[in-house]
Amino acid sequence: MPAESPDRYPGGAPDTADGARSSRKRLIGFLWAVLTVSIFAGWFVVTRFSVTRILNVWDLTALRYGIGAILLAPVLLRDLPPKAWRNGFIFSVLWGAPFAALVALGVQMTSAGRAASVTPTLMPVFAGLLGWLLLRQPPGKIRLLGYAAIAAGLGGLIVTASSGGATPSLLGLGFLALAAAMWAGYTLLLRGSGLNPMQSAALICFWSGLIFVPLYLVLGIGHLGQAQTAEIAVQGFYQGVLMSIVALISFNRAVTLLGASAAAAMIALVPVIASLLAIVVLGEIPTVAEGVSIAFIVAGVLLATRPAPAPTA
Repeated sequence: MPAESPDRYPGGAPDTADGARSSRKRLIGFLWAVLTVSIFAGWFVVTRFSVTRILNVWDLTALRYGIGAILLAPVLLRDLPPKAWRNGFIFSVLWGAPFAALVALGVQMTSAGRAASVTPTLMPVFAGLLGWLLLRQPPGKIRLLGYAAIAAGLGGLIVTASSGGATPSLLGLGFLALAAAMWAGYTLLLRGSGLNPMQSAALICFWSGLIFVPLYLVLGIGHLGQAQTAEIAVQGFYQGVLMSIVALISFNRAVTLLGASAAAAMIALVPVIASLLAIVVLGEIPTVAEGVSIAFIVAGVLLATRPAPAPTA
């Protein structure tokens, strides 16, 4: 039997099919990343919109974790070991109601653009420092350079806040930095907990809702009765659905499809998108100094979260 001609199976066909699948995978991952960045960036703008009007910090916190606890309750119906519930309580302290309240207070005292430039970008810095101190994992020179760029950018934001006479904003920046440190501690503890992100989110909402919502109702610290139904509905959907569930799923899908480096790119884009949204929605136009500071922060995040090179044989 004569040998089959290679022309029957063009050499480029398999590569073309693989390339098409790879391109489609990247496109889907890119769309998930766009959704994630949009939700994260919009959170600062939506929160700023309400906390400077009728709804307060406690209203938004109660809406986020009260609605999130109800929607994520089915995740907790599966058998979870007692250790998971204990870890969930610790996670709720680090990334639950206290975290959301600190960010909301920081947004109220500063601006949406500044808040988005502090908490998401300081988180990888604190994570790296905690890993260095606790896990003996020293950062490389590139990451240290990134930390320095972030510090320079944050210094610029502090200087502009001080020069403008906005002393309360310095306290707000402190709240945002503390929230970033708590977020970093949560990410380090989550790695060794054995919980997946959805289980962690369900436990955080459960404990936050169980502890905070009754206090919120008993103390009467909310303004829900004074706000319009439309605003309550928007905040309930954004805080309780988009932030508690959709952002978590979209972030995980984007990282899975695009790779771990996508997380760094997404974090770096949050302050940029939030600042642009704040201009359109809130009329918060940053000064030239603030724009330069945000640029330093974005560059620092890209350097600080750059994956370490693989060891060579």
